Amino acid sequence: MAQLGGQGQQVLILPEGTSRFLGRDAQRMNILAGKVLAETVRTTLGPKGMDKMLVDGLGDIVVTNDGVTILKEMDIEHPAAKMLVEVAKTQEDEVGDGTTTAVIIAGELLKKAEGLLDMDIHPTIVAMGYRQAAEKAQEILNVIAIDADDRDTLLKVAMTAMTGKGTEKAREPLAQLVVGAVKQVEENGDFDKDHIKLETKDGATIDDSKMVKGVIIDKERVHPGMPKKIEDAKIALLNSAIEVKETEVDAEIRITDPAQMQAFIEQEEQMIRDMVAKIDDAGANVLFCQKGIDDLAQHYLAKAGIMAIRRVKKSDMEKLARATGATVVTNIEDLSLDDLGEAGSVDEKKISNEDMIFVEECKDPKSVTLLIRGSTQHVVDEIERAVEDAIGVVAATVEDGKVVAGGGAAEISIARGLKEYADTISGREQLAVTAFAEALEVVPKTLAENAGMDSIDALVDLRAAHEKSLYMGLDVFKGEVTDMYRAGVIEPHRVKKQAIQSAAEAAEMILRIDDVIASSGTKEPDMGDMGGMGGMPPMM
Repeated sequence: MAQLGGQGQQVLILPEGTSRFLGRDAQRMNILAGKVLAETVRTTLGPKGMDKMLVDGLGDIVVTNDGVTILKEMDIEHPAAKMLVEVAKTQEDEVGDGTTTAVIIAGELLKKAEGLLDMDIHPTIVAMGYRQAAEKAQEILNVIAIDADDRDTLLKVAMTAMTGKGTEKAREPLAQLVVGAVKQVEENGDFDKDHIKLETKDGATIDDSKMVKGVIIDKERVHPGMPKKIEDAKIALLNSAIEVKETEVDAEIRITDPAQMQAFIEQEEQMIRDMVAKIDDAGANVLFCQKGIDDLAQHYLAKAGIMAIRRVKKSDMEKLARATGATVVTNIEDLSLDDLGEAGSVDEKKISNEDMIFVEECKDPKSVTLLIRGSTQHVVDEIERAVEDAIGVVAATVEDGKVVAGGGAAEISIARGLKEYADTISGREQLAVTAFAEALEVVPKTLAENAGMDSIDALVDLRAAHEKSLYMGLDVFKGEVTDMYRAGVIEPHRVKKQAIQSAAEAAEMILRIDDVIASSGTKEPDMGDMGGMGGMPPMM
């Protein structure tokens, strides 16, 4: 609202009911939102981290300690908090692990920035110092990274990612499955995680999980008369329906004689028979169809001894093509022997009271399936999340060939390097670089807290140990500082790189906001307890 000249006339710029926060109010509010979000996921970090139970409006339950899953499931409305959720999502998409680390670093950077702002250091100076520190952190990270992508390293990376995620007992066999799957589908250093299919079924132990050198399709045969198992399978992939097509235009057929009706029906049957004959003549004994299969066609396919599965998802068709070497055919007339794929066996098996088609023993398949088992659905879901994280980190290690020591070792090394670097900078940016270094120490500090250790003692011991070796980190199981590289606690270089970069950029962006304008439709919860982290606090 403003007054025009001396006439006392009011000019409304923003609609009534709009809330607006300026300067320090806006910064404090955004920093508080970031700190609360980081505190929420902080207790889940590390092997001794706790789980969160998330219950939605329908009463569905998710029990997890996976950072990005917690943030996705929470109904977050605060705009600054949403920016940190984006950090976690980016981390998940790019690497697949380190989501909690990224969020708690971002939260700690905001917390340290608040202290600098209270010292009357301008937010732009803090943001500039953070940017310099983030660039230097990447340089230090490249120096401390170790070149390795052998199978043994990949197994350790996978086991580190899965530790503390409900897979403790079976992390070694699961790591073997993950590394085997990634190695199988990787082509010349390139990897696409879509080529590894995860199928989950409860009702068994984690140890019953296995890798299938082929594809598992959650479907069943279309006709009970078809064979349940076919050895030495010749597989046809069809993405058109096996049925008589209806005309594209409205058509009317007038029949004056019953014989004509009979001829008409016979003609339709003949067309179906010809389609089945075409499949049979091509040499196929298994058919996967993306669309429907007519009842009559099912009968003739069963008579021909062909196992058929209908309404297979497009993504599954692509995986079948990569696994068996088959070509997806659109027109049944074009189907030939060259289009068929091969598999050692195609078998319909009952898993947890559901029929599934197992396409196994494929020759050098470039798409595989991991069948994840667990005692209950909640257990299976959490194992699946852990396996997805493991696939991400193994793939990142295969592609980059670089790893760093875990257990807070990398963060302490970078913090130490940044403190030395801060001494070479003049001006107030020096304080921001030092704050950045201290913020990174939140990772080992949190690991210690979650393991019931004294975080101050743990940090002091870690700093002292780093005078001798860069690989010293916290062994939370023994409660002592140890060489993480020898202990096999290894993480991909890309996880740390992405986490620090994303956290720094998000913190920098939030710090540069000095004006928050919320429309009248935005909720205004009580900021006393962050009221579910809704919209803006009421304007004072």
